[in-house]
Amino acid sequence: MQDDKPVITFPCSYPIKVLGEHGEDFASYVLEIVQRHDPEVRETHLSCRASRNGNYVSVNITITATGTDQLKALFEDLKASGRVSLVL
Repeated sequence: MQDDKPVITFPCSYPIKVLGEHGEDFASYVLEIVQRHDPEVRETHLSCRASRNGNYVSVNITITATGTDQLKALFEDLKASGRVSLVL
């Protein structure tokens, strides 16, 4: 049986998109959570884009992923924050 799941070789650069309601501190809030899982991430590693009506913002950030446990914990922390609507 062939396994169709993509294979990720760790460590690697791993882009993440985080969506939430627009707020002045949303990007720094996301950065703070991400730094718990990858302390090397800096503000220069992220970019933001507001939605057409300005109600939501997406934060794109690239981390150095070290394994699936790290990614799972990061996604759980972001989702549990109460301010994040979606993590891709």
